[in-house]
Formats: sequence, structure tokens, C-alpha cells
Amino acid sequence: MSTQTLLNTLIAASEYALVGLSFAVIYVVARFFHFSHGAVITCAAYAAYTAKAKLKLPLGLSIVLAITVAGLLGLVLELGVYRKLRRRGANNLTLLVASMGLYLVLQNTISLIFGDTVRVLRDLSPDKVMVFWSGRITNVQFWIILTSPVAFALAWTTLKFTRLGKVLRAVANDSELAKVVGIDVEMATLLAFGLGSTLAGLAAVMISLNVDMTPTMGMNALMMAVVVVIIGGLKSLRGIAIAAMLLAAVRNFSLIWVSAEWQDAIAFILLSAFLLLRPQGLFGLPPRRASV
Repeated sequence: MSTQTLLNTLIAASEYALVGLSFAVIYVVARFFHFSHGAVITCAAYAAYTAKAKLKLPLGLSIVLAITVAGLLGLVLELGVYRKLRRRGANNLTLLVASMGLYLVLQNTISLIFGDTVRVLRDLSPDKVMVFWSGRITNVQFWIILTSPVAFALAWTTLKFTRLGKVLRAVANDSELAKVVGIDVEMATLLAFGLGSTLAGLAAVMISLNVDMTPTMGMNALMMAVVVVIIGGLKSLRGIAIAAMLLAAVRNFSLIWVSAEWQDAIAFILLSAFLLLRPQGLFGLPPRRASV
């Protein structure tokens, strides 16, 4: 077993877990596939690039700006599009189609402004390399591995112990009952979009610092996030973390036997296996059967 493969697995799992968490926070509350979440990731990455490369801001400030842009964009999408559609009686399919349209508009806008060439966020000077046994990682990758568990811990603490977390969990469990007890479901949905999009902004910075950026980077990240969330279980942070590690391990260790071109296919083979054998995911609850 290669130490380098293990380190690569940790790096990939850190990215998958954070994007998966950001998607799940929105999905379990809003209850529709927020397709344009991928565009939020892309916009955050390019916001960091603009701040650093064009405005010449320090990297740390550029990262904060990118995370803020992601959070605000999530709020704008909810207030400006999804909420208006829901008030006009739109169902989840309509919201899905609208979300796909938003993704295409945002992605093509990024392509129009920045082009389709690869952009670099990190400094042009070589990254410092750390050696662990026979494996090597850069200082950026080291911080990626550290950042993801910290973000997970903060998200778990927020959802478990704060009033915001209790409101989000109540709406996720039963939005109609939440309304009955006086919870503002629309405000809870808005807060979920803000929190999930902020986490997506952090994930976008991590990804772009590690592998640079393209206008399609958000879709690639979103697809892996969906696999992680389904395998782990929608409402389980522990499941998302373990599923991210499982997916990263399968993708990286498969390189020993097959070429990199098959990595995405292998990810969806793994997803198909879970959908057939355990559709509720690792830690999800099995569907209840109603009896009359």
C-alpha cells in the first residue's frame, strides 16, 4: 500500500466531504436538487482569483472575499429565483429545471469573462513540499487536510447545539410540522442556502488552490458531492465524512489497476451499487412502510 496513495486519498476525501456537506445542508432543508450549487463553487473560485490576480489583494483576504461571495450568491439565488417560484406554486421539478438554467447562465458567464483556459490561484513560486514517510504533499494540501475536519466540527456544533441548527433540523425533518410550531420555514431555507453556500465557497478555495480552476470545476465537484451524500446518508454528517473517505479511496486505489480516465465511471459504479443494495446510504434510515 503506497503512502502517497494514502495521502492523495486524504486530500481528495477532505474536498469531497466539504462539498458534500455544503450540498446536503441545502438539500435536506430546501428538498430539491440545487443544481446551480456547482456554479456557486465556480463563482467563488473565480472571485478569489479576481481578488488576488487582478486586484492584487493578499491571498488570505482573497479567500475571505471568495467565501463571502459564495454565501451572498446562495442568498441571491434563493431570494431572487427559488422563493419567487415556490410562491407561484412551482414544484420540485420546476425548481430543478430553473436550477439547471441558472447553472448554465453562471458557468457561461464565467467562460465569457475569463475564458476556458486554466487559471491559477496559488503563488507562481513552487509550494513547499512536506515528506511523510515516503509520501510527499505540498503545504497547501496539508492545510486542506486540516481545514475540512475543522469545518465539519464547526458545522456539527452549529447544527447540534445552536438555535439555528435546531431550526434547520426541524425543517429538514418535517417542514409542515415546523410551520405549525411557529418556525419560519422560508427564513430557515434562506439560512440553509447561506450556510451551505458559504461552505461551498471554502471548498472552492481548497479545490482551486490544489488543482487550479476551470469554468466546469463546479460541476465536477458537485457530482462527487452527490455521490458522497447518497452513499453516506442525507442527514448524517458522520456518513458524509465516511462516504467521502470511501469514494476517495476507491478512486485513488483504482489507479493501481485502471487508468485515470475510469475514475469517474468507478465513482458512479460505487453509487449504483449502493442504490441497489442500500439505497438509504451508510447511516440513513430505511424507508418506513405505512399500514392501514
